[in-house]
Amino acid sequence: MSILPNSTEQVLQSASSLSMEKQNVDTKKQEKKVESDGISNTQKVWTSLISGAIAGALAKTTIAPLDRTKINFQISNQPFSANAAIKFLIKTLKTEGLLSLWRGNSATMVRIVPYSAVQFTAHEQWKGILGLNGLEKEKPGLNFLAGSLAGITSQGITYPLDLMRARMAVTQKTEYKTLRQTFVRIYVEEGILAYYRGFNATMLGVIPYAGCSFFTYDLLRNLLAVYTVTIPGFSTSLIFGAIAGAVAQTSSYPLDIVRRRMQTSAIHGPINSQHYHTISSTITKIYKEEGIMAFYKGLSMNWVKGPIAVGISFATHDTIRDALRKLIVYQNQKQKKDN
Repeated sequence: MSILPNSTEQVLQSASSLSMEKQNVDTKKQEKKVESDGISNTQKVWTSLISGAIAGALAKTTIAPLDRTKINFQISNQPFSANAAIKFLIKTLKTEGLLSLWRGNSATMVRIVPYSAVQFTAHEQWKGILGLNGLEKEKPGLNFLAGSLAGITSQGITYPLDLMRARMAVTQKTEYKTLRQTFVRIYVEEGILAYYRGFNATMLGVIPYAGCSFFTYDLLRNLLAVYTVTIPGFSTSLIFGAIAGAVAQTSSYPLDIVRRRMQTSAIHGPINSQHYHTISSTITKIYKEEGIMAFYKGLSMNWVKGPIAVGISFATHDTIRDALRKLIVYQNQKQKKDN
């Protein structure tokens, strides 16, 4: 009679043991997914995507009037000066109204939201792939490479939208009314390859731009950590981002001039467009007609708008990302206590 209870007890103990082992395995799997900072890589990706998208949208909307002014000087033979830029802004206000200063900003938003989201996320992921997390000071070359690869990744995905934004920024509203109309008109009049006019120049330019931008920003943050006990806040990130933006803009600006000419040359007709089909022909034409300083036309405005945009972008991204991740860690810790 005593055999049955003992047998039943052994079966229950065995089942309980198997259940405990399964729970332990599941717990270990979850622990492997969650990294040392308390969040998983999946959570890192989506928090960086959200914060990057908001950061890019806010930064570009802030400097949109200056951006439109800069592009108009980049694609023309008119010499740039602060006085000429102010006259352009006043003329645009009088003839087209206040909102015209943000003309093309809808196209910018369509592009910059995915661009900025992908760029910040790609940078973090490339740093992980290259084994850089926490070792930026020891491996500056790889740190620069991670930034460049992030720029290439984001620019490659969103390039056609950048071209359409440039077209809308330098034309009257009657020529390209909407982003959809711009997309269709370019395809009908110039063909599908027109969406990638200036692509090579852009890729060459984004390597020093994104590389210098992320490298300088990380360098300044690391120096702050070494020589002070200050934790970088919004204002500190804003200043470091502004410095990074100035360095990045200066390093890549000549190629920015080249790509803008290639992107918008078709507006002035096929005869003008044929001189801007390749990087070499574009450089040659600009140099012969306008001289070496033409490659830096509007750079002084970029020293104003670039640092503002990059500073806002970095500071906003880091603030939102850190807030989201703190919330995730808090919720994870709360769940562990409840369990």
